[in-house]
Amino acid sequence: MVHRKSLVYLSILGIAVFVAGVAVRNHTVKAARLDHATAVAPYFPPGAIWTKDISHEPLDPQSSAIIGWLDQAGGWNARNKMQVDTSLRVLEANSSTPQVPFRKGSEWTSPDSDEVSTVPLPEGGGMEGVSNYHCPSGDCHLIVADRSHGKLYEAYAADYDGMKLSSHFLAVWDLNRIYPPSGRGDQCTSADAAGFPIAPLLFNADELAAGSINHAIRFILPNPRMRAGFFVHPATHAGAPRGPALAPPMGALFRLKANYDMSQLSPAAQVVARAMQKYGMYLSDGGNITLSAQDDRDTKVKYADLGFDSHSLFPLQVKDFEVVQLGEPIRLTYNCVRNK
Repeated sequence: MVHRKSLVYLSILGIAVFVAGVAVRNHTVKAARLDHATAVAPYFPPGAIWTKDISHEPLDPQSSAIIGWLDQAGGWNARNKMQVDTSLRVLEANSSTPQVPFRKGSEWTSPDSDEVSTVPLPEGGGMEGVSNYHCPSGDCHLIVADRSHGKLYEAYAADYDGMKLSSHFLAVWDLNRIYPPSGRGDQCTSADAAGFPIAPLLFNADELAAGSINHAIRFILPNPRMRAGFFVHPATHAGAPRGPALAPPMGALFRLKANYDMSQLSPAAQVVARAMQKYGMYLSDGGNITLSAQDDRDTKVKYADLGFDSHSLFPLQVKDFEVVQLGEPIRLTYNCVRNK
């Protein structure tokens, strides 16, 4: 009996050593994959609002009331879960990227949109939610960063028919400019309802692997949970919110509380949480999936390598956040006046 017990013990010990060895090897492999991961280069010059440390900014006097109202209204969405959307692609263009003709879509937004004759379209790229440049749903974003020319192209309802690219809206952001609080112009929208650029607010797998997100994050709420008829800078527009006065307005900046217990989150999710504490997250659009991240088809590292997925931030509740001082609410008029 003793002999059999010893064999069982040795067998269990051997299995444990084997499992530990596999775990170590897997850890080593994962670490090797991430050795060369680097955070995304900033899209705008130092001093751009998206990279401002807001960890010590004062709270809005209505912070507790706004958070309390949002929590009572159902929180982040119908399930009250902070889900992550990873379908937005950010393509990188350069001086050799083919330029394709651009045409206004049937519901062209003017004067909010920028008028151009061509747009760079990287070979082998694609748009939000699809693997190419054809958008069958009519609801796709196209985002192309052309750093060689200092431009960021962001189009909404974009589609490429093999001859020309069209969209209902196109913003061409100047990557060499620090925009004022009124962005591209008060009452002017962008590819996001708030009037923000999208790419600078998306986090990606390379940043998670590098261990640092050095910018604010894009987040959205259902339209009934945003204040109707008003926005606050740096937003310049408000889309279609339908909430009461205590609902957060478009452009509101939420910050994760400094005392949040990070042990509830995986290591990769903690990287996102730390960015929420230092840079915050801006209310950018209406919808049901709270956070937006870049599709990992265009990054070196994949989310699966990090154990990160759309549910990784579920532990974060509305009451874990606070609202940074909002500034003066601006009534929505839709009278877009573009900044020069």
